[in-house]
Amino acid sequence: MVKEGQKAPAFNLPVSGGGKVALRDHKGKKVVLYFYPKDDTPGCTVEAKDFTALKRKFSANGIAIIGVSKDTIAKHEKFADKFSLRITLASDESGEICEKFGVWVEKKNYGRKYMGIERTTFLIDQKGIVAKVWRKVKVKNHAEVVLAAAKEI
Repeated sequence: MVKEGQKAPAFNLPVSGGGKVALRDHKGKKVVLYFYPKDDTPGCTVEAKDFTALKRKFSANGIAIIGVSKDTIAKHEKFADKFSLRITLASDESGEICEKFGVWVEKKNYGRKYMGIERTTFLIDQKGIVAKVWRKVKVKNHAEVVLAAAKEI
């Protein structure tokens, strides 16, 4: 499980719109790396729309936003088109990066246990160090909280 003060694990993932995104692509910049359970579900949609609404403010402060789930690129593109999302959505179909960051966990829903992504956000500083971690994220106002924290590092 990745903790504050640790070096962020490297990643290189395919993204919606084509190409790939890697942490090394953002060397010298801050990165918001947020993991979410599934495209086009209520909480995930609100979170993605909120980050999109604040994208200009994040960019003005030199902060990249990358959303990660195990959904396919095709699902990401459909999700992005449906809600006019302008943030980078990366696909971790294998779950390797979810495992590295410690967000692939056992969950419970109505007494049923299953494995899934725990909604988690990592704020990574310009040196690739995890400056802040939010686990079990509650979506309401989360993007604003992350923006405020990112401006402080």
